Amino acid sequence: MIPVLEIGGTHVTAALVEPRHGRVLDRTRMPLDAHGSADDILGAVRACAGTLAVPAGARWGVAVPGPFDYARGIALFAGVGKFDALYGVDVGAALRGGLWRHPADVVFLNDAHAFLAGEWSAGAARGHRRAVGITLGTGVGSAFLADGRVCEDGPGVPPGGRMDLTEVGDEPLEDVVSRRAILLRYGDPVLDVRNIAERARAGEGRARRVLGTAFSTLGAVLGPRLVDFGATALVVGGSMARSWDLVAPALTSGLEGGGWVPDGGVARRGPVPPETAAAARHTRAVKPARLAGDAALIGAARAAADGD
Repeated sequence: MIPVLEIGGTHVTAALVEPRHGRVLDRTRMPLDAHGSADDILGAVRACAGTLAVPAGARWGVAVPGPFDYARGIALFAGVGKFDALYGVDVGAALRGGLWRHPADVVFLNDAHAFLAGEWSAGAARGHRRAVGITLGTGVGSAFLADGRVCEDGPGVPPGGRMDLTEVGDEPLEDVVSRRAILLRYGDPVLDVRNIAERARAGEGRARRVLGTAFSTLGAVLGPRLVDFGATALVVGGSMARSWDLVAPALTSGLEGGGWVPDGGVARRGPVPPETAAAARHTRAVKPARLAGDAALIGAARAAADGD
C-alpha cells in the first residue's frame, strides 16, 4: 500500500492506495484554507497525513495543483488566487521532515495529471492509448496522456500541457470556463455554480445560456487539439462534472464544431458534413470521470510506485 495526499483549494485528502488494482483505503479528508498562512496550510496537510498508519521510510505520492516545481517540490503559486503564502516554500522538505513517520521520499505530480493517470489506469480512460483529461472547478486543469505517459508537448498539446494558458479570442480560457467566470457572467454574487445549474435544470434561460456558452466554448477550443493529438477519449472531472446532464450537450456541440465528433454525440442536430463524419471513424468517447474522488489518489500512488 502506498500513502498519498491530494492537496486542493478547499480540502486535503490522505489515503492508502493499492495502485495495481486501484483500491483506495483508509481515506481521511480535512478542510484546508488556501488563503491561510504557510504554517496553517502545511499544518493542515501534515495533520491529515498523520491520520494514516504508515511506517517510516515510505515513499509518498502527492497530487497538487500548479504552478509548482514538481521535480524539486517547491511551490510557485502567484496570482492564481490560492496558496499565495506558499510561494517559494520547499514543500517536499516540509513533508519529509514534518510527517510523524519520516518518509524516504515524496513524489509530486500535477493534480490534473494524477486525475487522468488514475482514470487511465482504472476508470473512464481505461483501454484508450491516447486520452485527454479536463478538470473543471476553480480553474481548468488538463492532461494529455499517451500510453500512460504525460505529454507536455507535441501535436495538439498546449505548452506544458496546460489548457489554462490558451486563449479564446483575446481572453484566457479560464476567463470563460471556470467557477469565477461563470459566476461573473451570471451576475449574482450570492449564488454558486451548483445554484446556477439548478436554475438551468428548472428551465431558466439565463442560467442555461451562461453554462451553455462556457462548455461549448471549451469544446470548440479542445476539438482541434484532440484531433491533432489523436485522442480517442476525453474524460471530464472536477466539481462541475457532477452536472454532467448540463455539461455534456454543450461540450459535445463545441467538440463537434471543432472537428472532434464523439461516437453517438449527444448534441448533434441534423446531418453531419461528410468531412466531419470521416474524422469520426475511430472510437471517440467523451465521458465524465468514473472514479470520482479516487482518480487523483490512484494516479499519485502510481507515480510513487514508478519511482521505486
